[in-house]
Amino acid sequence: MPRKKLTDEEKAANKAARETKKAAEKNIDEKKKELAEKLKEVEKKVENKPIELVKEEKSGKKEEKKEKRSETGTLIPIDDYVKAGCYIGTKVITPDMRKYVYRRRADGIAIINTNIIDEKIKEAAKFLSNYLPENFIVVCKREAGWRAVKLFSELTGVRVFTKKYPAGIITNTSLPNFFETDMIFICDPWLDKNALNDAKNVKIKVMSICDTNNLTKDIEIVMPANNKSNKSLGVIFYILSREYMKARNIDKKLPEMEDFIGEKLEELQPKKSKSQEEEKKKDIEKIESIMKLNEEKKE
Repeated sequence: MPRKKLTDEEKAANKAARETKKAAEKNIDEKKKELAEKLKEVEKKVENKPIELVKEEKSGKKEEKKEKRSETGTLIPIDDYVKAGCYIGTKVITPDMRKYVYRRRADGIAIINTNIIDEKIKEAAKFLSNYLPENFIVVCKREAGWRAVKLFSELTGVRVFTKKYPAGIITNTSLPNFFETDMIFICDPWLDKNALNDAKNVKIKVMSICDTNNLTKDIEIVMPANNKSNKSLGVIFYILSREYMKARNIDKKLPEMEDFIGEKLEELQPKKSKSQEEEKKKDIEKIESIMKLNEEKKE
């Protein structure tokens, strides 16, 4: 089949297209060369930098990523509140604490709203940051909170009272260990009632962790949460330590959450019923009897 002859216009158009294509390819090649040269310059700069500086830059990038991961709506992941059992209340719900309760479990235990727990801890952290370490004290009679409270004291310099709070220490001027304070932070309004009464008598503000069975009268700042568990108290004091140190520019290394708790934070295991425990005992007895029979046969 004879080849079709192109007109002068078509030839000119084809020539222009070929030239445009060549120009585009040339531009791409030039850009590649420019990028390669820039890459070489960057590599030279990195090579000339001291190793320590390069390590610092890398670690800085890692820290930035870590900070971004922690930038969520809550102070810590909700899962950590759940693992620590911060939301687990008691079978008793006082009228003061009813508004914080989400529901009751089948066994009658009250469940505190986890989002409210987080919001109230945020409020408490802001409130706490208004006070210098020497202007407030922490009182915790419950042994489950001693570890977390003492660590909070070491980090912030706040005076704490564990085991026993001497009643009248801030009200009776004749006592040799009398002192004045602007605010008291208690861990349980019932156990720490002596400190609460003293605060009421001298008309100073009180901040408290309150469980579902607590009354909140004369308490300025309420943190609804489980105040009977070392895990729950550890998590709360970990958050408050972190936020207080940030607000007050305290340059100390913050320990891990596990250090406040005293153990690794893991999923709460459901309690086994009596029937399950009895079945387990029977299984163990069966296994032991079979092992004895096997040993007798061998003899």
